Amino acid sequence: MSSSTDSLPPALAKIVQRFQRVAEPKRRYEQLIWYAQKLKEFPESDKLPENKVPGCVSQVYVTAALDNGKVLYQGDSDSQLTKGLLALLVEGLNGSTPTEIIQLTPDFIQATGLNVSLTPSRANGFYNIFKTMQKKALECKLDIAN
Repeated sequence: MSSSTDSLPPALAKIVQRFQRVAEPKRRYEQLIWYAQKLKEFPESDKLPENKVPGCVSQVYVTAALDNGKVLYQGDSDSQLTKGLLALLVEGLNGSTPTEIIQLTPDFIQATGLNVSLTPSRANGFYNIFKTMQKKALECKLDIAN
């Protein structure tokens, strides 16, 4: 295991390693579409302004809930590729504690190699989705404290 994945939640580390094994950008896109197809149905009722990811060209929504101290995310996007990026993060971060998610640095995005394959606006969107998920994890953590 490379040192860049040692500090990641196990599910996210596995995803990063999966992407590291793929050299071809086209195959990475195919992997993202596969993740997008695995994403659970997102309730229309959750497509609210407070769940919208800011700074994304696509419409992206994310919700977070706590289950036994672990964060569970759900999300949706109107773009298959962006939905794949979101799904990758949902799968990689679900089941982590709010603290684990808040302490993550976005370095793993480079480790996937996706930043090279993505357009600058999509790479920026990926980062914004991640930052929104961290913000939602922090809100979950604050809910525990109150």
